[in-house]
Amino acid sequence: MTWEAVIGLEVHAQMLTNTKIFCGCSTTFGNEPNSQTCQICIGMPGVLPVLNKKALEFAIRTGLATNCTISRYSRFARKNYFYPDLPKGYQISQYEHPICEHGHIEILVDGEVRRIGITRIHMEEDAGKNIHEGTGGYSFVDLNRTGVPLMEIVSEPDIRSPKEAAEYMRKLRSIVRYLGACDGNLEQGSLRCDANVSVRPVGQKEFGTRAEVKNINSFRYVEKAIEYEIKRQIKLIEEGGKVIQETRLWDANKGITESMRSKEEAHDYRYFPDPDLVPITVEQAWIDEIRASLPELPDAKSQRFVSVLGLPEYDADFLASERATAEWFEEAVNLGGDPKIVCNWIKGEITKLLSTNGKSMDECPLRPAHLVYVLNLMKDTKINANAAKIILEEMYKKPEDTHGSFSLEIPKAIFRLESRVEQIIKEKNLVQISDSSEIEKIVDEILAKSPKEIERFKAGDEKLIGFFVGQAMKASKGKANPQMLNELLKKKLA
Repeated sequence: MTWEAVIGLEVHAQMLTNTKIFCGCSTTFGNEPNSQTCQICIGMPGVLPVLNKKALEFAIRTGLATNCTISRYSRFARKNYFYPDLPKGYQISQYEHPICEHGHIEILVDGEVRRIGITRIHMEEDAGKNIHEGTGGYSFVDLNRTGVPLMEIVSEPDIRSPKEAAEYMRKLRSIVRYLGACDGNLEQGSLRCDANVSVRPVGQKEFGTRAEVKNINSFRYVEKAIEYEIKRQIKLIEEGGKVIQETRLWDANKGITESMRSKEEAHDYRYFPDPDLVPITVEQAWIDEIRASLPELPDAKSQRFVSVLGLPEYDADFLASERATAEWFEEAVNLGGDPKIVCNWIKGEITKLLSTNGKSMDECPLRPAHLVYVLNLMKDTKINANAAKIILEEMYKKPEDTHGSFSLEIPKAIFRLESRVEQIIKEKNLVQISDSSEIEKIVDEILAKSPKEIERFKAGDEKLIGFFVGQAMKASKGKANPQMLNELLKKKLA
């Protein structure tokens, strides 16, 4: 029998507000446990929560960016359950009247565009955190996170593979980061998801019994956890067993999901409208104002990079997936950089430097002006690509030496940049050899040492041109003009 997976994701995105959703406590990550709590966020009797307007705005922004309908009327409800990290015994969430509904986003998987429906986006508060490790056998509770504002973005069960699930989560992360609504930090749990997974025979309309895999906080683990869960359910059914509705946890070390508890239904939570929070009414004028303030989003930006700048779709998607990368790229192009060449250097050397140093594009110490300046030196044949990489690496190591050089139009800044680059070229002896007689001498020496290779080349093994170029470039210590070198080699080997 051939099986089909049915997957829906509930993505929790922590909103980038300075204070919690119903009080003025800070949302700063990593501070001393229980140093950011008050009577409101831990739910002491008699206190009155007040909605953070910025959280409401972020939810509406996200809803508009994901093609949702924004509810002019919504309200909060109490979701009743008890955990040690939720001392008041209920979570303030939204139930019957969420702020956003009926949206969708599109993802590209294996060359196919897939539209994934979004059932709803609702606001809620986060719970605290239980600490079990490194506490001498005791368990502790840190309530700093209680009341931190979350958006829960609930998809339709439209996802059919682990790869689609990961791509959907990537696209959501890209959108909320573009909006400035969430930093998308997976390691700190700012973006995490619960995956509802079931299987059914291909062609069957009815869904199978689903299991929920909780709190997955990496794209890789989303794929692995869902892949494991699909295989587990198929094996279980084919061996005569039944999938039970339950909540499971992903154990990354073992590479398996494990049962955590039976899955609650909505009625188990005894939802009821929160009596301390008034219903939310949103004026259409404010929604229109927020819509007008939305930035150009990843899909639109990618399409513009293709249609206006002539980039291949793959490159355009790469650049547009992160706002910081897209803005860095566009600034470099505005400074005169060739779009395709700038893109190649971002994908290559810039990404390599960032990856090696564990940084993201919004932490990149190099500015677009640095790259464009170096590319102009290459264009003028003053340096070659190898030298350009060394110069960029040196500037990356000591960005303070070119501090202030963020524009090629500011004389003082360009002077500092020029001085620094000239210093590196001098120190590293990177001036390109463009003297034809000097290059010819190097080529002649290489050919004189390679009679067998010349014989093979002339017999038809044209791949050996790479060998000759490599040897000659090595002999010139990476400084030979590549174009002149290639032309001379071809002429002498003809």
